[in-house]
Amino acid sequence: MRRPGDAASRDVAGDVASHPRPPDAAPGATPPLRRVARVVLLDPDDRILLIHGHEPADAADAWWFTPGGGLEGSETREQAALRELREETGITEVTLGPLLWRRACSFSFAGRRWAQDEWYYLARTTQTATVAEELTELELSSVDGTRWWTCAELEATSETVYPTRLAPLLRRLLREGPPPVPEILTTEIA
Repeated sequence: MRRPGDAASRDVAGDVASHPRPPDAAPGATPPLRRVARVVLLDPDDRILLIHGHEPADAADAWWFTPGGGLEGSETREQAALRELREETGITEVTLGPLLWRRACSFSFAGRRWAQDEWYYLARTTQTATVAEELTELELSSVDGTRWWTCAELEATSETVYPTRLAPLLRRLLREGPPPVPEILTTEIA
């Protein structure tokens, strides 16, 4: 089953151990809303960095997603975005820009149901080499690597990418710049 998002890979995988479903929660119960920060990371050529992930038990159930993950402790969304980016990609030379988009999503991953409130921040970097620095055991079993994508490549791909409208969102961002206020994206449920 495809999941819209929060990437059903790293960011969820990274928080499975720290945010398990409460033991008294009924199977199928609505999970608590997870606060997530994501990064729309662009290089000097306006390529976007995406992470490739898959369901741990089924590598064929795969998708691409933006770096990011759940907030830890009292950190802000901005702090979480930069931390997650460092952990997932090793990229630290980043200029974090404005909040672009917000999205709610719900999906199944690794035998659990996730509900997330995702905030997407624009960031720029000249550092294009990536190396995952702090992946959990689950992430190691569900993340395959990273790739820099042009907008044209995103528009042409038949692979699953989250959020599902990332190609037109990126095209508009490159053409018009960041929106004056964060755009609320369509809720995705899988």
